[in-house]
Amino acid sequence: MDMKEKLELLAKNSIELKIEGKETYKLGATRFGGQPDVPADFVWPTYEGESYDHVVKDRPLTFLAQFNCAELAQFDKEHLLPDHGLLSFFYETDTQCWGYDPKDQGCARVYWFEDMSALSAADFPADMEEDFKFPMVKIKMDSKYSYPSWQDFSEVFPEEKDYDAFDEVWAERMEDDSKEMENNSQLLGWPFVIQNSMFSECDLVTQGYYLGNGWIKIPKEIRQQAEDSACDRWVLLFQLDTVECDDFELMFGDDGLIYFYITKEDLAARRFDRIWLILQCY
Repeated sequence: MDMKEKLELLAKNSIELKIEGKETYKLGATRFGGQPDVPADFVWPTYEGESYDHVVKDRPLTFLAQFNCAELAQFDKEHLLPDHGLLSFFYETDTQCWGYDPKDQGCARVYWFEDMSALSAADFPADMEEDFKFPMVKIKMDSKYSYPSWQDFSEVFPEEKDYDAFDEVWAERMEDDSKEMENNSQLLGWPFVIQNSMFSECDLVTQGYYLGNGWIKIPKEIRQQAEDSACDRWVLLFQLDTVECDDFELMFGDDGLIYFYITKEDLAARRFDRIWLILQCY
């Protein structure tokens, strides 16, 4: 196969998210921010971590967004997500964990609430600071083809070394997508990679390996297994870019993104409690 054929072979459907403009409350609707819709027995998740000002304490996770799965269905061309219920995403935005440490587990949570009739707007925790109560923002959705970055492409085809040839073909695929450089929030598809491919990282850190000082201490056979198979086993669930609305701005690190990953097996089994989050920035 030539470069064009290889890239086409890897094309995936993704759900493009346009997050902008004030939203008004509607029970069970897709939106960013506001109060999440949850069942009566919902316990707001917390995470104990160290913030950038070196304060260690247990903090309530920030509610990021919720998606009405019935609304998602028309854009989910590969039928990977549930077709009913509500999918909700949380992340501790004060500590902003990077995801290279097994201790980061719990800094992000995803919930799937199947019974929409049992939901109502949750009250924010009493100890949640105002800065982490985000305003409601509209989310518009559309389906589009997604192609891998060079970092992920070279994981699938390690024998390929010609970045210039890849970049030319990739640019042809993206030239009609004028929004590609504006915002990269999406569900499913290939991630918009800033630093390095994250599939192997997810695989290794969820096995208990600390990756903050490189991969030198990881047994060679374990690392090789992750590099050979992680891309086939893990998928991007949700990718969130900077969100701006009036005087509100949510940014991850230095103009970065956060990525919720899940294995294909766990996604099919709806085990959303097994996601792993990674943050990358410039």
